[in-house]
Amino acid sequence: MDLTLLWVLLPLVTVAWGQYGDYGYPYQQYHDYSDDGWVNLNRQGFSYQCPHGQVVVAVRSIFNKKEGSDRQWNYACMPTPQNLGEPTECWWEEINRAGMEWYQTCSNNGLVAGFQSRYFESVLDREWQFYCCRYSKRCPYSCWLTTEYPGHYGEEMDMISYNYDYYMRGATTTFSAVERDRQWKFIMCRMTDYDCEFANA
Repeated sequence: MDLTLLWVLLPLVTVAWGQYGDYGYPYQQYHDYSDDGWVNLNRQGFSYQCPHGQVVVAVRSIFNKKEGSDRQWNYACMPTPQNLGEPTECWWEEINRAGMEWYQTCSNNGLVAGFQSRYFESVLDREWQFYCCRYSKRCPYSCWLTTEYPGHYGEEMDMISYNYDYYMRGATTTFSAVERDRQWKFIMCRMTDYDCEFANA
């Protein structure tokens, strides 16, 4: 399917899922993103947060080798279902340094509700932070890693979570010193319908 068509149809599909899904939560509040909605220019830092009570469900990015081997980024958020409740606490996680591979999940069983990044000309890469929100004492389970996004260094990146029982909890990334680009695998988990005891996970 043509990716442009996908971006046009995604808001319509999410509204339909919202009307007919099991949870009955308002998908019509979906925050659409398009080619003009990049949150940054190349070589520019940015900070992006979903509206209160929403989490990141899609990540889009384009690579530009001529502009410092950097990427422009775009995100989409979706309200969490009513049975998850309201976020009880939100915070910025520790910084993941530029030029390095890393693996990070939100601490305290949090869900990803935003991204913050700063570009470093010296390594032609970015440092990253997740903005995380915890929902009462809900715990993750049935976690899995997505495939690599983008499929190859330098390609356009389009990650959309089609399964709204799963939430983004973090990511693992690899960095190519040759291509000066990064590939991502997102950590997706279900969340319990009940409060549970947990140590920092």
